[in-house]
Amino acid sequence: MEKKDIEELRTRVGCAAVLEHDGFAIDRKESTRRAVKFRRDDDIIIVIHDDRGWFDARSDAKGDVFALASYLHGIGFAETLAAVGDLVAFQPTEPAWEKPLHQKETVASIADRWNHRKRPWRASATWSYLRQSRALPWQVISAAIEADVLREGPYGSMWAKHVDEAGAVIGWEERGPDWRGFSTGGAKALFRFGMNDARRICVTEAAIDALSLAAIEQTRSDTLYVSTGGGWSPLTALALENLASGEGAWLVAATDNNVQGEVFADRLRQMADSVGCDFSRLRPRCEDWNEEVKERRERGELPHTRPAASRVKLPPA
Repeated sequence: MEKKDIEELRTRVGCAAVLEHDGFAIDRKESTRRAVKFRRDDDIIIVIHDDRGWFDARSDAKGDVFALASYLHGIGFAETLAAVGDLVAFQPTEPAWEKPLHQKETVASIADRWNHRKRPWRASATWSYLRQSRALPWQVISAAIEADVLREGPYGSMWAKHVDEAGAVIGWEERGPDWRGFSTGGAKALFRFGMNDARRICVTEAAIDALSLAAIEQTRSDTLYVSTGGGWSPLTALALENLASGEGAWLVAATDNNVQGEVFADRLRQMADSVGCDFSRLRPRCEDWNEEVKERRERGELPHTRPAASRVKLPPA
């Protein structure tokens, strides 16, 4: 096959077609437009670059559509060309997104867009979302607002700030009643809540989970609660390594209680080994920390939701 024919085949067949044909299905809850998660039993493949690229969430495997077919079937390049060629007429399912995709337009800088948004306030749509839908105690929400790590997103959503090593905003996680994603044009590093010079660093996969764990632990003064935003970018790895390299650092893998969470935890364990810091694994009893905080609030087990002891003095017997 000529090189130009190979390139044409690459443009006509996307990664989604290969995955769906092989029995994978889109996990709509965990997907965004820029990163579509496909599952088949315990296998997880993330499709990126507008269906032209992919990576395995549980390993370092990645590449284009040909690399994907080869990876899934364990076949050589000639067989891969044939397998991909058979899918030219195959039409994979198009994911239906809640948030409309707008036409391209001039986008303000990350810093300008962040600063243009208001901080949440009591009774604001974002405050209600965090209190009601996410079951976070008002004390934790207020502390996060005071730390300037939250903003009001559109339609009652929350923006959670990711910063670089100098503390400058470079992107944000977006979570709302009908939307999840990451800032357009932004970069993932770490969401940080707590003491920046803390010895104990609890690493979660989402800012909501970082705040939920902080609520459960009553925001320990020796702890920095961070979120990778579900990714493992070079900036994220560098930021975590810098934190783990601090004097007396203790890296805690507080990732989700599922296969992907274990993959993240293993990466953190390897990082702790490489820099020589303490390491421990902290799992939620539920799948993630926000589900656990909801259950604990329902049972009245959160410190913030326990009834105060009576201060009425009884008369002497």
